[in-house]
Amino acid sequence: MGLNDKYNKLVFLCLSLLLFHNNLKNVDALACNWGTQASHPMPPNIVVKLLRDNGFNKVKLFEADPGALRALGKSGIQVMVGIPNDLLASMASTVTNAELWVRQNVSQYISKYGTDIRYVAVGNEPFLKNYKDRFVKSTYPALQNVQAALVKAGLGRQVKVTVPLNADVYESGDGLPSSGDFRSDIKTLMVSIVRFLADSVSPITFNIYPFLSLNADPNFPREYAFFPGGGGAKPVVDGSISYTNVFDANFDTLVSALEKNGFDAEKVEIIVGEVGWPTDGDANANTALAQRFNQGLLNRIVRGQGTPRRKTAPEVYVFSLVDEDAKSIDPGKFERHWGIFSYDGAVKYPLSLGNGRQLVPAKGVRYQAREWCVLSPQAAAGNAAWTSSADYACQQADCTSLGPGSSCAGLDSAANASYAFNMYFQKMDHRRGSCVFDNLGVVTKVDPSGGSCRFPIEIDTSRKDETLRPRKNSGAGEGKWMTVVTAEMAVVWAVYILMIIGA
Repeated sequence: MGLNDKYNKLVFLCLSLLLFHNNLKNVDALACNWGTQASHPMPPNIVVKLLRDNGFNKVKLFEADPGALRALGKSGIQVMVGIPNDLLASMASTVTNAELWVRQNVSQYISKYGTDIRYVAVGNEPFLKNYKDRFVKSTYPALQNVQAALVKAGLGRQVKVTVPLNADVYESGDGLPSSGDFRSDIKTLMVSIVRFLADSVSPITFNIYPFLSLNADPNFPREYAFFPGGGGAKPVVDGSISYTNVFDANFDTLVSALEKNGFDAEKVEIIVGEVGWPTDGDANANTALAQRFNQGLLNRIVRGQGTPRRKTAPEVYVFSLVDEDAKSIDPGKFERHWGIFSYDGAVKYPLSLGNGRQLVPAKGVRYQAREWCVLSPQAAAGNAAWTSSADYACQQADCTSLGPGSSCAGLDSAANASYAFNMYFQKMDHRRGSCVFDNLGVVTKVDPSGGSCRFPIEIDTSRKDETLRPRKNSGAGEGKWMTVVTAEMAVVWAVYILMIIGA
């Protein structure tokens, strides 16, 4: 064999291995938020299996939920665990409080359960204008104390701190990304926080919500909320850059704010902590729009795509994994419907995760008896006054799917009452007396769901899930092990070929 032939084969082999490595890397690059504000949450071990089965290897928790942290132990999933805003004052007051929190919520899960905690999120959007400066004075001292506590616990290199911030901490006077700067009332504070995080080799985290941009302004161009595709949007021209979607424009406004204050945006680690699209509770929240947005988002993540002003792709946490029926609806009824999965881990709409993978549902979910509570036919026929009973049911349970533009908005008044009765009945675990409503309700085994309106049956939470059992290699964990084995086989094969070439 000639020298040129050997050289060409060697080059081909190296390129093939490089592409092989990149493909493996793309398979293992998904992150999401796991919220736990649900009246009937899925058992944590089932949620962890759901994450692994769908290739999510990073997850963000909004608080140190014990069941979730135990279930995540030895799962191969990296964890960001949050400190709620109402604990910031305590964390800021003394480093001793921060040390206690770290011992109880970080150190013990790492050492006892093997939970791979990588970040502590200090607060959640603490500088929102709606909070009226409530957390402005406590956030930075809390951040410093938690960092000091991690260092003292010997976790300073392993676990980093961050502060998830809303995109309203930066702004642009003329609406162009290049004019971006931090909000004037917190500019000094923001610069101090970014510098502290950079010095600590820790990321800055920002939440970006194109849905909220669209929903807040009736004049907002709909196409601009989505990633390029379909009809496209009229671009926003900023110098030599044309922006075709609000995500890029928003992110680059942050980039400009960083650069304007002396930071190199390419060297600062940036995480997008929340981004997604809800499926119910509003006219702009439905499965079709959610699928369009989230598929475009996932395509970017898989490609490793940055923005016009920052070519390095940020780490992105999809919001959110599952619906949460106990979340506050002050921002809007859509707040309970951000999940790419339903409350029970059912797939809401298809999503391609790259490399031929599609979303798969949760396995092993146990439900309550297949029964629904509805308005009795006699009450419906007699035009009985059921409004007050339905109102009471909705005060106690989740009726956000009944709002204008929502999935059950088309129901007549009788079906509306049936939906309300059933949501209360499900929340009360089918208890005796929970389907009475002044003798207006009746239990049925016939599913009243129809069209886009689903009458759910709740999860059976009466059985304790076993999250402390030794974890076996299965699901995505097994997939990751197979990835390592396959990579090793590729290296062995490469050595074998090189031996042939050199022969």
